[in-house]
Amino acid sequence: MTSNGPGLFSEIGKKARDILTANYNTTKKISINTRSFDNGVVLTSTSLKDEGVSLALVGAEYTYKNSLIHVILDTESQILTTATFTEILPSTKAIASFKFPDCSSGKIELQHFHDHATLTTSMGLKQSPVIDISATVGTSDIALGGEAGYDTKFGSFTKYTAGVCARKSDACAAVILADKGNTIRATYMHHLDKQKNCAVGEIMRKLSTNESIVTVGGVYAVDPLTVVKAKLNSYGMLGAVLQHEIIPKSMLTISGEVNTKALDKATKLGLSIALVP
Repeated sequence: MTSNGPGLFSEIGKKARDILTANYNTTKKISINTRSFDNGVVLTSTSLKDEGVSLALVGAEYTYKNSLIHVILDTESQILTTATFTEILPSTKAIASFKFPDCSSGKIELQHFHDHATLTTSMGLKQSPVIDISATVGTSDIALGGEAGYDTKFGSFTKYTAGVCARKSDACAAVILADKGNTIRATYMHHLDKQKNCAVGEIMRKLSTNESIVTVGGVYAVDPLTVVKAKLNSYGMLGAVLQHEIIPKSMLTISGEVNTKALDKATKLGLSIALVP
């Protein structure tokens, strides 16, 4: 796979979005990984509690040559299987996913990478599937792309989105027109140094309601093992995340959210522990 191309359409603005959304959880989660170096199998057990609802997951991951198979079993007896195959054709990746017993939720996706373009096609495995297509053209510095979803059962588009991004060594800006042209989202991320420290700003506007939401945030590395993230939007919602590497590859994450315009409301807190050998 080429690493010098424009990347997938889903990657436009993703780094900035991750800073403002990733790990801002209000759940209680414990995840433990075990690894077998002889056969390439990774086992994961996860316990999750969210608003009084408890869920347990057991996962297994197996790597063989250019293929990766990931299986997850939850307490509701649902089995999600994802198989990823790289280089099935030059610069092409295939991803197939199935959920049992609901086999109609299966999907297959093909990703093709080129130095100046990427193309992704996915289709549900049922009689009248939804077909999603996305494409991106450009370079690693500037990219332009779009995506569309078409429901073959009803003969209508489920979505269409367009976006453009520009990247430099210390900054990245992106503009995305989403929700069938109803939402404009503009993001800007600036690296403050060569460490993890960076600042992010986002403006999202709903054209149908003339409503705008402004969000600012950032990441600060307290030390090599500890990172703090924070964000604040124009509605007064303040979120913060503290991540600390307990031992190599094992993370403790504490997150919280508070409405600064309604301090009488309870603060939402989340805790996650991921142990990796």
